Amino acid sequence: MPPRKLKPAWIAGTIIILLLGAIVAGRLLEKGTGKSRPERERRPIPVEVSEVRHGPLSLRRTFSGTIEPRTQFTVAPKVSGRIRRLHVDVSDPVSRGQLVAELEDGEFRQAVAEAEARLAVAEANRVEAASHLEIAQRQLERTRTLQERGIASDSALDSARAEFLAGQAAVKVAGAVLKQEEAALAAAEIRLSYTRIEANWEQDDSERTVAERYADEGNTVAANTPLFSIIDLDPVIAVIMVAERDYPRIAIGQEGQLRSDAFPGRTFAGTISRIAPIFRESSRQARIELTVPNPDHLLKPGMFGRCTLELDRVEMAASVPEQAITRRSNRTGIFLVGTDGNSVEWIEVEPGIREDGQVELVGAELRGRVVTLGQQLVEDGSAIHIAAAKTMPAGGESSP
Repeated sequence: MPPRKLKPAWIAGTIIILLLGAIVAGRLLEKGTGKSRPERERRPIPVEVSEVRHGPLSLRRTFSGTIEPRTQFTVAPKVSGRIRRLHVDVSDPVSRGQLVAELEDGEFRQAVAEAEARLAVAEANRVEAASHLEIAQRQLERTRTLQERGIASDSALDSARAEFLAGQAAVKVAGAVLKQEEAALAAAEIRLSYTRIEANWEQDDSERTVAERYADEGNTVAANTPLFSIIDLDPVIAVIMVAERDYPRIAIGQEGQLRSDAFPGRTFAGTISRIAPIFRESSRQARIELTVPNPDHLLKPGMFGRCTLELDRVEMAASVPEQAITRRSNRTGIFLVGTDGNSVEWIEVEPGIREDGQVELVGAELRGRVVTLGQQLVEDGSAIHIAAAKTMPAGGESSP
């Protein structure tokens, strides 16, 4: 037997009965709660608030970096030879001009002795030439006198004059050879002095420290082979890398605070001394150097450091906790609690610098309290109920 089809009248009646039941149930529910739907929608929304802070606010950034020596001087011999003695070692203090190493100098001393001998021969030759010139001059004078009396011939006079001129030339040659040998002796003495290796640098500091030793006694080294690395430990340089967003806020003479894991809880004051004019393509960062006084030599080159810089500061800024900043329709703002304490007002703001969870409200002259929790449930003019008051952060002045 085919199923019986329901008539349209029966269907319409059923729908009407269901609608009437829903209306009745809603009325009964409203009577049970004692509140209408509009009243329920106006129920105050619980929120947490915090005072608008007024006081100084700083923008600080902490950069990781490395400590480097301000200056580094490499000691190397100017001549090759075998190391006879090293007078300093790693971590030893070194004064400017101090003898730090000696090479075997036997060959150089022999070269000086030979140069002295050649110089003595050249001096004797010069004396001999001068003596011959004096004799030639006397002979010329006698011949000239005899020639005037008619005793000596003109050819004799010419011969005496030639001897005199030759004597003058010989004296000049002997003098030149003498100067040549004097220069050779000086060069030999200089090479001999190179076997005594001294730590000489051009800067004004008078004392430094041996950082590294590259050779041992008995080693044979070539000219310009490094023996020691000598560094200046006071002051040291803290090198940090800065991104483009912070680069414009940094200037020569700006102060910073350096911290090292080697000395927990201790800070070292430094000053920016150099700012690189270029950015590295690999990292898009620029090199910044801070000069850090280090009179106790606590900071060592190669240590890891963290440097904190104050990039901006507002002496009297209105600021709110970061949690108070909200977004509505692509606009940034806050919900300011009304003077009655029972409603909020949406105010668009421009965030500025941030410090310790506080955000500056640029150009704002706001006072009072702002919503920090529950703002996602409220709108402009919404009724609120303050569930708890947030404690005022230390270091600022709250609104009255």
